[in-house]
Amino acid sequence: MNALPTRKLEAWRYTDMRPLSAISFGEPPAVSATPELPDLPYPRMVFLNGALNTALSTSFAFAKPYAPFAVRGAQPMVLINAEHAKGGINIEIPAGQDAGELLLVSQASGAAPFAFHPRHRVKLGQGAKLTLIQLDKGEGTYWQNVVFEIEVEAGAKFQHFRLQQEGTEAFNTTTIHADIAGDAAYEHFTLTLGAKISRTEIEANLLGQTALAHLNAAQLLGGTQHGDFTTIIRHKAPNCPSRQTVKSVLAGRARGVFQGKIEVDQIAQKTDGYQMSQALLLSPEAEMDIKPELQIFADDVKCSHGATIGALDEEQVFYLRSRGIPEADARQILIRAFIEEALEPVAHDASKALFEDVLDSWWGRQ
Repeated sequence: MNALPTRKLEAWRYTDMRPLSAISFGEPPAVSATPELPDLPYPRMVFLNGALNTALSTSFAFAKPYAPFAVRGAQPMVLINAEHAKGGINIEIPAGQDAGELLLVSQASGAAPFAFHPRHRVKLGQGAKLTLIQLDKGEGTYWQNVVFEIEVEAGAKFQHFRLQQEGTEAFNTTTIHADIAGDAAYEHFTLTLGAKISRTEIEANLLGQTALAHLNAAQLLGGTQHGDFTTIIRHKAPNCPSRQTVKSVLAGRARGVFQGKIEVDQIAQKTDGYQMSQALLLSPEAEMDIKPELQIFADDVKCSHGATIGALDEEQVFYLRSRGIPEADARQILIRAFIEEALEPVAHDASKALFEDVLDSWWGRQ
């Protein structure tokens, strides 16, 4: 198997994969229990331990039988996926077709450590639309190493909302390559609550004028969890906007990472790139690492980045207490307000409601 990345690689300096390399992963076992599925009125594709379960899945007119395909890039996790990939989805939306919503569920469980490496391909023709709601859940010690290849042709719009809520002994590495043509849009939001170590890495290429990429995330982690959200947005055409907003709430000894890079080619005049990371530390032992990067070769651009890391504002706590609110309740109100702001980029009502229910559950455990 290709080697796991080490912290000697600049892109991995904040995420240590040695805990994963110390485990011997076997083949995925068969799943006998029926998972609990969300009550959403959309077609769904359900994967159990990496294998498509046709009994739990429903028909989706634009899904084709899985066939292996070449993946791009030489990232360590992509190379490992290419070596072991066995299943996934292949979705092609014809030009001008509004495909509505699709639910993609990955459920994992097993007594002994195992690994699976799905490979998914999504292609939207000119002017097509699709909203993909992805749910990653599971219990036990396993490694899910996913690769997405996404192509959004001219004038198409792809919304991708992802909930990563796996058990605290699981590992999740997800790599996404997205090519966005002129006048097209790729809107992505990941909410990370689970896994012992997780890393989401997205590379988005804006290839035509007024192509748009929104890569947003929220991380809510506790205990000794580690969450990494890494992005690269390449502006390769003029007049393209991009937005990245990442909010993290870290309790216990949790560690969060955000690495965001904006690359602007010389031809990409009138680029408008924005990047913001905000972290709220609920414990003196929690840690947040933020690494923004701008690489600009064009003259007429508007690119900015910002970052804040801190604890609760004691003046705001005092203000609420002065109005008769107990201190514990005052802190809860402020934390919840910060969390609610994290969902502002989610412009899909059903996905937003799903995330809000999960946030309520997370808050109750803290």
